[in-house]
Amino acid sequence: MKKLLLLFIAIMTVGILSACGNNTSENEDITTDDVISAFKDAGLEVGETSEMTKDDFGLGPMKSEEGIRFLIPSLGENNGGRILTYKNESDLDEMKEYYDSLGEESAMFFSWTIKHKNVLVQINGDLPEEKYEEYKKALESL
Repeated sequence: MKKLLLLFIAIMTVGILSACGNNTSENEDITTDDVISAFKDAGLEVGETSEMTKDDFGLGPMKSEEGIRFLIPSLGENNGGRILTYKNESDLDEMKEYYDSLGEESAMFFSWTIKHKNVLVQINGDLPEEKYEEYKKALESL
């Protein structure tokens, strides 16, 4: 009986410790490189990439951890999107609201935005909705 009790305690301890362990794939932040890889793996168009400068933010808040621009050549010269990562969700939401409100103010400034975990992707609004959905699906696979 004592051996059975010790076995039960050992099994329960292992179970509890396993449940407390970190699952790094869920806890790790997504990087801009992860997003670019996901887009490419999904067969989506990704041209040149460059680190965002203060000019790339325009009047938007510069609170991201990482920021890169990526080109989508089929949209024309110098068109594509941005990938921004954040440590603070309220900063991410603030930037998403900035892009979304621009599109609400004027169709000329419309862009697609995708929020997933710690990432915000903003893509030129000339991208067809079907293609936008493919980028969204690729991001949400991370």
